[in-house]
Amino acid sequence: MRILLLAPHPFYQERGTPIAVNLLLQALSGLGYQVDVLTYPEGSEVSYPGVTLHRIRRPLGVRNIPPGPSIKKILCDAVMVGHALRLARRNRYDLVHAVEESVYMALRIKRCCVTPYLYDMDSAMARQIAEKFPYLGFMRPLLERFERTAAREALAVVPVCAALADVAQGYGAKKVFLLHDISLLQPATEADRAAVRALIPPAAGAVTFMYVGNLESYQGIDLLLDSFARASADGSPMRLVVAGGRADDVRRYRARAEALGLGRTVSFLGPQPVGLLAALFEAADVLVSPRIKGSNTPMKLYSYLASGKAVLATDLPTHTQALDPDTACLAAPEPDAFAAGLRRLAADPALRAALGARAAAVAHERHSREAFAREAAALYAWVGAAVTGRTQPKPQVS
Repeated sequence: MRILLLAPHPFYQERGTPIAVNLLLQALSGLGYQVDVLTYPEGSEVSYPGVTLHRIRRPLGVRNIPPGPSIKKILCDAVMVGHALRLARRNRYDLVHAVEESVYMALRIKRCCVTPYLYDMDSAMARQIAEKFPYLGFMRPLLERFERTAAREALAVVPVCAALADVAQGYGAKKVFLLHDISLLQPATEADRAAVRALIPPAAGAVTFMYVGNLESYQGIDLLLDSFARASADGSPMRLVVAGGRADDVRRYRARAEALGLGRTVSFLGPQPVGLLAALFEAADVLVSPRIKGSNTPMKLYSYLASGKAVLATDLPTHTQALDPDTACLAAPEPDAFAAGLRRLAADPALRAALGARAAAVAHERHSREAFAREAAALYAWVGAAVTGRTQPKPQVS
């Protein structure tokens, strides 16, 4: 089977959706499929048997494309749609695997080339746009109608979590097939640990809280800093380490931390390689996810669980579809409640150990590379049968 995979983002970069696409490519290559990947001009090269990377031309002046909806992405997508149609007409693919908004390109390809497509749903796009740009909220019903059409015409919708599966089912998708994200942790080496010690000098007696990820507003970094200021106001020995984010975001939040009087207790490390995650997590006592918006579970959460460290997260569906009180400390997304969670975990090492142990067991069972490979193989076995027979399956969830 020959597949066109549409990846409308910089690829490869070490951030959420590009990491998930890279995992999928590894799985498809291992299964022996021929895959053409069409993606943005930014990102490092990858090479797998059977996988060919195609890049669109760079729109004038577009560089450093951020996560989430943006004018830069719109400009890149405008170029990408023409390139995708040309590839589809030339190569007559058996399937288009469309990630996020590229599903609308796949819909056009289906109508002009009669090529079926999978809708790889990493987020609820209409909701995400309305949340990031509130002044566009009046357009949400129209955007949801477009999203519903794309879901209904897909051979299957492939969400990354249960909340998005519910969205796809509500749209009337013919088939909904969960393909969960996984932990990205690899065993730490002594060189990794030495690198982390240079970044985070040991602090005897202090409880270390750590956030890893981008610093977009939906991640709740303002909430985290406000909560940490309240939790540490009594002089409790605790510190906060923030890893990730673009340089401008790091500067902005470092200034915010200084304004809150946290200059000595909050450290911003900037972007760190995925290969350093295990060593970074070893240096932490608690891992935090203060996310305040979105319905999809952040990919980093599975690495958090696998680390065996206690997790503190906001008590919202973005987290609770993967976490419960047995595996994490959950707190309302407001400063006093989140500060109470910080204080509770700082004061109770036995609780931290118990939460971490249970979380690691869940991650090993449900969110390993082996589990991902099994799910991808099952999905594409079904796709192969559906494409060959051009079947029209009844709505269901696998």
